Amino acid sequence: MTDFRLATEADLPALRRLVERAYRGDTARQGWTHEADLLDDERTSDAELAAAIAAPDRRVIVAQAGDGALVGTVTLVGLPNGKAYLGMLCVDPDVQAAGLGRALLAQCDAVAQADLGATAIEMTVIDRRPELIAWYERRGYVRTGETRPFPGAASVDFAMVVLEHALS
Repeated sequence: MTDFRLATEADLPALRRLVERAYRGDTARQGWTHEADLLDDERTSDAELAAAIAAPDRRVIVAQAGDGALVGTVTLVGLPNGKAYLGMLCVDPDVQAAGLGRALLAQCDAVAQADLGATAIEMTVIDRRPELIAWYERRGYVRTGETRPFPGAASVDFAMVVLEHALS
């Protein structure tokens, strides 16, 4: 059984381990949604996560297994014009492909509408990840035609594809 809730500052160590485990390094390669073959730096920091948890315009949602372990997370940011931005969706590589990512997206829809007043969610995915873009498209996200530079790394040769999902 998995419960969903908003992250607290007490979650920081486990949350940071989860994000790094899912996105970077050898542990990430156990799953299919990693960036370990594209990037080798740290995905986030304690300070970045703490700021997201504390920010009034952000919601850091965590998925907690029955044993108390954090097994998934996603961050929503309130944007102008009735939009929310979805970022840092990740599922522990040991439990990927069991529906938790879809469940986190459903939580995002509900929280974006109820807490942030959003009517649409936008997100970005590295253009080198066609299988991940396709996964989001199967869940109702559509390409907007816009691309953005990869944040904070001028030396990479890939961009971010912008996807959007209308909330009903």
